[in-house]
Amino acid sequence: MKITVIGRKCTPRDSFKERAEKRLQKVEKFFGNEAEAKITATVEKNEQIVEVTIYHDGMIFRSQERAANMNDALDRCADSIVRQIRKNKTKVGKKLRQAAFEEFEAVEAFEPEDDYNVVRSKEIVLKPQSVDEAILQMNLLDHQFYVFLDSTSYKTCVVYARKDGGYGVIIPQTE
Repeated sequence: MKITVIGRKCTPRDSFKERAEKRLQKVEKFFGNEAEAKITATVEKNEQIVEVTIYHDGMIFRSQERAANMNDALDRCADSIVRQIRKNKTKVGKKLRQAAFEEFEAVEAFEPEDDYNVVRSKEIVLKPQSVDEAILQMNLLDHQFYVFLDSTSYKTCVVYARKDGGYGVIIPQTE
């Protein structure tokens, strides 16, 4: 796995980079050598933020954690990505190495978070996907909604996580 470490408002030490490589070995067994990982470390006043994004075969796995210690935030990110993969192992398993799933037996339940604080704006590239692929990608990114281009109608649609644990799809209609 190719690992890139970036520091914002800081310069990550070599010991952090070594720890990142060690922690991501746990994740690498799912992807093999084809995956790319981008680790962004940010220092704020009282906490440190680590964001881990893994790109593999058109899929994106992302986790962001805050902690007083950068190493603790990194550990939480690695564990979070493993939980995401375990939670979606039946659907993701076709794109990942099947042998890596043998050690995991329990799948954790989906628990949406209640964080609605808008902290940034993004431009996104829409690619044709089915509703199931869009929901899977939303869960892997740990987002509450996901905008995608429907592969059958070629309309821009939105999938979202409902409070009752289900999912909804917003399909635009013109009058």
